[in-house]
Amino acid sequence: MSELLHVSSNPHIRDRQTTRSIMVMVLLALLPTTVFGVFNFGIPALVTIVISVVSSVLTEYCYERLVHKKVTISDCSAAVTGLLLALNLPASVPWWLPILGSIFAILIVKQLFGGLGQNFMNPALAARCFLLIYFTGRMTTFTYDGITGATPLALLKQGESVDIFSMFLGTTAGTIGETSTLAILIGAAFLLWNKIIDLRIPAAYLGSFAIFAVLFGGHGFDMSYLGAQLCGGGLMLGAFFMATDYVTSPITKKGRLIYGCILGILTGIFRIFGNSAEGVSYAIIFSNLLVPLIERITIPKAFGKGGEKS
Repeated sequence: MSELLHVSSNPHIRDRQTTRSIMVMVLLALLPTTVFGVFNFGIPALVTIVISVVSSVLTEYCYERLVHKKVTISDCSAAVTGLLLALNLPASVPWWLPILGSIFAILIVKQLFGGLGQNFMNPALAARCFLLIYFTGRMTTFTYDGITGATPLALLKQGESVDIFSMFLGTTAGTIGETSTLAILIGAAFLLWNKIIDLRIPAAYLGSFAIFAVLFGGHGFDMSYLGAQLCGGGLMLGAFFMATDYVTSPITKKGRLIYGCILGILTGIFRIFGNSAEGVSYAIIFSNLLVPLIERITIPKAFGKGGEKS
């Protein structure tokens, strides 16, 4: 029955893009960040990435075979989830942590809710939050150049000075894929050029966060502080690669702007008023839950309906 065509009313929109082609584009866009992460953190980062991607693909394959569903690993969505999860992990995590995270992302968040297109939150970020809650120590221990220490964002929250240029290039402590703003922007430009993502969400996200940081950060319009906040942590990676996830973001233009503003405000609240220096993961997860409501209030009225009666 699952192979039968679904007949619906017009209009019918045809597009050459497929799920596989979009996911391959995302993988290519993540390549600069991935390569830099391996360059920055060495072999441990590469091992974590390989384990996470392979675990995600195997989890999806085994589950779909077990329940006699069509195997969908060829669409590369599981590989994207595994890579995004790995990029959100410290390179120093033990080998079993990306495996556990991948199983949670694919099995619990994605497949048990119906598979691709049915999950209500971003699987990779949901897994990261799960690991942060249960393995806080391992998830917040960062080693760079053989030295274990705090991330620039954590130092900034403590009132210490940071090197913004190093944060932009990525030669700092952090998770595998969040340190290099330059590498992330190169990948984001690739996605925007190929019209894979819409600029509304990241623009509204970064813009609203910047305004929030200026108003409530306690530094006024300090460009050094603002630049460090924008380049630090997972803000850039989240804004361009996870907040724009097709399944868990609004489809309406107004909805995307509202969604982006909510993301920016929540991230600002978590970072500035929360105990942690970070807040992107939780902001995106909470905002994912608001997407149905956002779409409900921003969906355009059908032609010929909703007008005032004479």
